[in-house]
Amino acid sequence: MSKRSLFSRNEMLRMNVETLEERGVSVDDIAEIAYQQQSKWAGDVSRQDCVESVEKILSLRDTFHILQLGAEIDRLTEENRIREPLREILHNDLGLFGIDELFGLELAGLFGTIGKTNFGDIDVNKPLIIEKLNTQGKEDETVCHTFLDDIVGAIAAASSTRVAQIANEKEARKDPRYKEIQLDFDL
Repeated sequence: MSKRSLFSRNEMLRMNVETLEERGVSVDDIAEIAYQQQSKWAGDVSRQDCVESVEKILSLRDTFHILQLGAEIDRLTEENRIREPLREILHNDLGLFGIDELFGLELAGLFGTIGKTNFGDIDVNKPLIIEKLNTQGKEDETVCHTFLDDIVGAIAAASSTRVAQIANEKEARKDPRYKEIQLDFDL
C-alpha cells in the first residue's frame, strides 16, 4: 500500500486533534482562550462558536502542516534526536530563536492582520493552556513545547478572529442594500 500525503479536511481535523491530545491540549482548551479574547469585544459570543471555529481552523491544510511539523520538532527535541546546538536552543525555548513565533504568525495570519494582532496578545499574555505549556516546557527537562505553545496560541487567535468575522458577516447581511451572491467560500 502506498503512503499518502494528501488528506481531506475531516482527516486533517482528526489527526490534528489527536496530535494536540497527545501533547496535552484539547479543543476546549483552545476554544476557552478564543472565547476569553473575543468575548471582550462582543457579548453574544458563545463557547460553542469558539469550539466550532477551533475545529474549522484545525481542518485547514496550512494548520495541519504547521501543527504536525511543530509537534514533531518538539517531540524529536524531547527524544534528543535533534543535533546540537539546535537541540539545546529548542529545549530551552531560547527567546532569540523566534522561528516558533513565525509558525504562529503564519497560522494566525491566515485570518489577516487582526489574526496576527490577536496572536501577539496571546503570545505576550500566555493565557490558560498556553501558560501551562510554556511553564512545563521550561521546568520539565523531559518536555519541549517550544513550537506547540505558539501554534496553540495561533489557533486560538485565528479562531477568535474567525468568530469576529462571522459576526461581522451576519451584521453586514442585515443591511437592506445587501445582495446575496453565491460564493463557494467557507469561513
